Amino acid sequence: MTDVGLIPQTRTINGSVQHGFKIFLGGGLGNKSFVGHQLEDFTPEEDLLYTSIAVIRIFDRLGDRKNMARNRMRYLVDQMGWEQFQNLVLKERAIVRATQSVVVTLDVENPHKPASQLRVSGFDTKSIPDGFSRWRKNNTYKQKQDGYYSVSITLEAGDITSNQLMTLADICREFSAEGSGRTGFIQDVVIRWVQESDLPRFYSRLLEVGLANPGSLTMAHPIGCSGTTSCNLALTNSHRLAKEIQRKFTELKLDEDDDLRDSTIKISGCPNSCGQHEIATIGFYGGGGRNGKEMYPVYQMSLGGRSDGETMLGVNVLRIPAKRVMPSILKIIETFKANKKQGDTLKSWIHNVATGHGDSSIKSVNDFKKILLPLTVAPSIDDDKDFYADYGSDSHYHTRTGKGECAA
Repeated sequence: MTDVGLIPQTRTINGSVQHGFKIFLGGGLGNKSFVGHQLEDFTPEEDLLYTSIAVIRIFDRLGDRKNMARNRMRYLVDQMGWEQFQNLVLKERAIVRATQSVVVTLDVENPHKPASQLRVSGFDTKSIPDGFSRWRKNNTYKQKQDGYYSVSITLEAGDITSNQLMTLADICREFSAEGSGRTGFIQDVVIRWVQESDLPRFYSRLLEVGLANPGSLTMAHPIGCSGTTSCNLALTNSHRLAKEIQRKFTELKLDEDDDLRDSTIKISGCPNSCGQHEIATIGFYGGGGRNGKEMYPVYQMSLGGRSDGETMLGVNVLRIPAKRVMPSILKIIETFKANKKQGDTLKSWIHNVATGHGDSSIKSVNDFKKILLPLTVAPSIDDDKDFYADYGSDSHYHTRTGKGECAA
C-alpha cells in the first residue's frame, strides 16, 4: 500500500542462497486507495536500485502535472493498467542497468555489545514494581539474540513532553546496547538491545517519568492522525479520540486479552488516510453528520483491513457518531466473544466476516450493520448537547477545511 514496497526474501539456486526482494508498485492509501502489484517473483538485491531509478523515471515522465491532487503513482498505474506499467518498468530498468553504474556497499554493524560495556547495575528482584508483568507482556518482545529484548514505549497518540524526551534519551544511553531509540507509524518509541535482566529497572525508570503505560503492542493502543488539533483538512479530532480510546481500553485491561492482541484500531480525521484507517482491523475516518439544522462529528467505520503479508483494504460498514465510536468497538468485541470458535482471534474472525465467510450468526458486514444501527441514531440537541461536540471541544461542531499539512 505504498508507491514502492519492499519485502526481503531469499531463494536457493544450485545450493547457493541469493538475497533479494518482493517489490510492490502502485499502492497507496487516501481518498481513493489501491493495493500495490508485485513486479516479479524475485528481484535480486543488486537490481533494487536499478528498479527504483526506473520507477522514478517513468513517474517523472508520465505523472499528472496538471492536476497535482492526482499526481500519485497509484493513479498512474490505475489509469495505464498494471501490465503496461510493469512492462515499462522492466524495459526502463534494462536501460538504467546498461547506462548507469550503481554500486552500493552496505556496512551493517551489529550493535551487540558485551554485557560489561553496559552501564546498568543489578536490580533487586524483590522490589519489582507493581504492573511490571502486565507491561512486560504487552510492551516487550524477545529478540533473536539470546538475552535481549526490544521495548516499545507507550505514548498517547504519539504525544510526549520535552522533559520525557530528555529522560528517554538518558534511558537509551543507559539500557540500550545501541544507545538509541526508534520511532515509527505506531506512534511509540522502540528501544532495542535491552538485556532481559535490566527490564525491571527499565520499567522503574519509565514509571518515574510517566511513560510506563501498558498496551503498546496491543489493540488497546490505537493510532490517530493529528486531526483538527493541527490539520486544516481534518473534519474531526481523531487525535483526541485515539487518546480517549486508549485510556478507556487500558482501564478495562483489554490489553491483557490475548484474543484482541493482534487487532488494530486506526483513525483518520478525513478520508485522506494519514492514520491508515483502511488497513486496520477496525478503521475510522472523520466527517460530519446532520440532524435537522444541527451538525455533529461522525466516523465512517471499516472492518477487516490488514497489511501483514496479505494486504486488504477494510470494508466500509456504516457511519458512527464520534461519541458512539467507543460503544461501537465494545459492541464488536462483545459480538466476537459470543460467536468466536476455538482458535479465533478478533482479527481472524473479523477478516472472515469482512470477506463474507463468517461461520456464525455474523456472516457478513451487513449483519454488523444491523447490530450497530441503533448506535447511529442522533438524539436531539436538547437531550444530549455533548453529542454535538467533538472530543476536546466544548463548542458546537462545524466542518471547516483549509490548506492541509499533509500531501493530499
